[in-house]
Amino acid sequence: MKTALSIAGSDSCGGAGIQADIKTITMNGVYAMSAITALTAQNTTGVSAIMEVTGEFLAKQIDAVFEDIPPDAVKIGMVSSAGLIEIIAERLSCYKAKNIVVDPVMVATSGARLISEDAIDVLKNKLFPIADIITPNIPEAEILSGIKINNAEDMYRAAEKTGRELSCAVLVKGGHSINDAVDVLYTQGRIIEFKGKRIDNPNTHGTGCTLSSAIAANLAKGKDIIQAVENAKLYISGALSDMLDLGRGSGPLNHAFDLKSKFAD
Repeated sequence: MKTALSIAGSDSCGGAGIQADIKTITMNGVYAMSAITALTAQNTTGVSAIMEVTGEFLAKQIDAVFEDIPPDAVKIGMVSSAGLIEIIAERLSCYKAKNIVVDPVMVATSGARLISEDAIDVLKNKLFPIADIITPNIPEAEILSGIKINNAEDMYRAAEKTGRELSCAVLVKGGHSINDAVDVLYTQGRIIEFKGKRIDNPNTHGTGCTLSSAIAANLAKGKDIIQAVENAKLYISGALSDMLDLGRGSGPLNHAFDLKSKFAD
């Protein structure tokens, strides 16, 4: 069985972060492992507290996984401090990790900055150079490229500029009322547009985590980046289309929408 490691924060309501990653990786037929960067107290209405792990403990989690079950892919999600980002980059480089997917959680859907400027610099200088693909949303792509994104053409330019500068594939995710449900991938000198149907579902908590984890799972199974993104888009569309409605805020999507088992009945 292929394996994938998620390095991310924990979401106590189960819709995003490590919990979403484990569900997604599992539903995509890959064995899921984790290294937790932070504990959060949160639900569908917001985050009330965050407790970051120490750098030493994060390194020990990563070491424990690689020394026993080396992953076929690695997904990296929420990491809020420069110190932890440096440790992740150092440990992954040490183990020559492959199929690294980075979801650069820098800007919330609301537009609020989630990490400091020095942490963004470390992301760009230490972590992105060892990544195979990064998956910024539109505000994050604007920060990385320095291009204000107002339309689809701007998405193409931002993806190409960022990909050339960082020497990795870049998937700029649509949304934010720009090119809704259409993502733009830059890889190996090519721009590829992935069109998806607009799903009228307000419960989108954890969609970014889910997409990047699905990409990692597909890379772990040996898919190339284009096929991995295409499969991940199909999976997330199915999860959103199931119209799960939990909580009083923006609820989670149904990661197990395609679960068919006598144990699930």
